[in-house]
Amino acid sequence: MNKRLLIIGGTGFLGSNLTKNSLKKGYKVICVSSKKTQFKKLKKIKYIFCDITKINHIKKKLNFDIDYVVNFGGYVDHSNKKKTYQSHYVGCKNLINFFKEKKIKKFIQIGSSLEYGDLKSPHYEKFQNIKNSSLKSVYAKSKYLATKYCLKIFHNDSFPITIVRPYLVYGPGQKKNRLIPFIISESLRNKPFPCSSGVQVRNFLFIDDFIRAIFKILASKNTDGEIINLGSNENFKIKRIILMITNYLKLGKPLFGKIKLRKDESLIYHPNINKAKKLINWRPQIKFEKGLTKTIKYYLKKND
Repeated sequence: MNKRLLIIGGTGFLGSNLTKNSLKKGYKVICVSSKKTQFKKLKKIKYIFCDITKINHIKKKLNFDIDYVVNFGGYVDHSNKKKTYQSHYVGCKNLINFFKEKKIKKFIQIGSSLEYGDLKSPHYEKFQNIKNSSLKSVYAKSKYLATKYCLKIFHNDSFPITIVRPYLVYGPGQKKNRLIPFIISESLRNKPFPCSSGVQVRNFLFIDDFIRAIFKILASKNTDGEIINLGSNENFKIKRIILMITNYLKLGKPLFGKIKLRKDESLIYHPNINKAKKLINWRPQIKFEKGLTKTIKYYLKKND
């Protein structure tokens, strides 16, 4: 019998990649989206429209047997503070309250590296040490509250939940509102474009490595109640990444320093990933230059 996997937010960048790869692994996949968008539907996938911020919607639309749940759900435009809070915190809470009454094998909550606030890098999977005042956005606060609730339900009800904190996941097919596809698309126009000084140090993880980690967590029995960082072993200054892209394309005119750094911006932000190596025997396999080249080639082909 096929393992039944419910993917909340299955039409976004991360969710759609998990959806596609789950089919190859023999899962029976049900994909949930909060928007009736004109996305490309995959064969053998059941698509459901459901607003996870409304518990009655969940009870009505998701009342069927399922083995695994992965929650990517959340409002993409973080400038809308109310919708961000509702989707990332209230939505997560609703899903957990619904599924804790069902005998599921695993619930993976996709958290955020921004939950670490202004803690010094490298980040370890801490929870208690984080001050709410250090969280710099409604998105980060909502994700942190969701994690808090997940751990509470794990301790109170032995709910099989794992919280994942990914760093900057990138790869082919990502929307242009993210750093790497934005720089690629701006460079392809070959006109001057504004960017920051690029002194910030960040950690990037290729999409294939991220998806491998999710499958390992789904199959694991020792990750319940755990927070797990997912990132790479490589940290880069943003300026270096921009120059890697423009040098590869031999196009693009970045205007470094045109965008001022935010006063509260963390200059160095990256994880310690030893816990993932130990708990799920996972480590990133795709070197950044290789992943970046694959990504650039994707957009070049799309631009033809």
